[in-house]
Amino acid sequence: MILLQKKRDGKELTTAEINFFIDGYTAGDIPDYQASALAMAIFFQDMTDSERADLTMAMVNSGDTIDLSGIEGIKVDKHSTGGVGDTTTLVLAPLVGALDIPTAKMSGRGLGHTGGTIDKLEAVKGFHVEISNEKFMEIVNRDKVAVIGQSGNLTPADKKMYALRDVTGTVNSIPLIASSIMSKKIASGADAIVLDVKTGAGAFMKTEEDAQNLAHAMVRIGNNVGRQTMAVISDMSQPLGYAIGNALEVQEAIDTLKGEGPADLTELVLTLGSQMVVLAKKADTLAEARVMLEEVMANGKALAKFKTFLRNQGGDDSVVDHPERLPQAQFKIEVPAKTTGVVANMVADEIGIAAMLLGAGRATKEDEIDLAVGLMLRKKVGEAVEAGESLVTIYANRENVADVIAKIYDNITIADSGVEPTLIHSVVTE
Repeated sequence: MILLQKKRDGKELTTAEINFFIDGYTAGDIPDYQASALAMAIFFQDMTDSERADLTMAMVNSGDTIDLSGIEGIKVDKHSTGGVGDTTTLVLAPLVGALDIPTAKMSGRGLGHTGGTIDKLEAVKGFHVEISNEKFMEIVNRDKVAVIGQSGNLTPADKKMYALRDVTGTVNSIPLIASSIMSKKIASGADAIVLDVKTGAGAFMKTEEDAQNLAHAMVRIGNNVGRQTMAVISDMSQPLGYAIGNALEVQEAIDTLKGEGPADLTELVLTLGSQMVVLAKKADTLAEARVMLEEVMANGKALAKFKTFLRNQGGDDSVVDHPERLPQAQFKIEVPAKTTGVVANMVADEIGIAAMLLGAGRATKEDEIDLAVGLMLRKKVGEAVEAGESLVTIYANRENVADVIAKIYDNITIADSGVEPTLIHSVVTE
């Protein structure tokens, strides 16, 4: 195929060529071995900005797209590249909704460290995401916030390419990652997109350089296809906040909406939220947007919006005032520090796996999540600790957690000194 030779030799593909290939691959007319060859050629030769935008839109157009034009105002979506204890959506959706900005989110279930946004919300008794598109739009128009599960035949080309990349060693290709993420966001109907690109041990992008490259690639794709897009590069060398686990993270989200949450989670939410407010044209500057968000957090409007959000989707909103009504673990086990010093390092993804061993996440898609279990960090990197003082509280529904304790000790380092990591590495707008 001339198209494959062209990309192999580092030449630019036309819009028509990219559309032809993606359409043919989705329909089954182009075999996996040729798609593998293209993925490998892209991996080595990269793509221009216009090629990346064309590839993204070809994947968007390979299946259904969601029309949110029935929702008034600018619809701003947020996407995180994932991490451990990433509770941001639970806080951001009602916080931004409290400023009358429509937050119509499509979220998925988790695979790996901890649950996805939907798993976390289902820790609230009765909450469900199976609502019709009509009901979804009605709720967002009236109350500005709703979350539904990903449904329909969105970006089938991306699903096929993603599975192929996994078995051909081409996962870590910036144009392929960027077009994969952005195709799903664009197909989901957003007018503007805010991206939280994680970097560090618990992130897909381990180095800041890789995170920068991915952020710039996605922002350029969004802007090139008519979606205003901004990104934040944030730290995931240690878990975000203190809670890792579904019901525990819901409680932490409630605390944060009250203005009583962990400093790092609060800061990240205000940073991302400020971008969402600016893109929704409710504020001219990020500083002005931040003040608006801090006001609705302080005056209780954000917390009230969270209650409305839960109630609208069948959830028991009394958990906001009575968090003890969330699923509760049978056992609480403290993990004490073995020495006195400062927490110098915490390997985020391994701490996430410790929570998964308890049942807080899924090793396979078929696994059942235990919504009550998880970990509560008592110390973060840079904090002093005395020997015998608790490092982590384990919330478990089994008494023997020796495997989890061993995993925690292996991945938290106490030394003479330690420095708190920088949370927000940079903001990307182009």
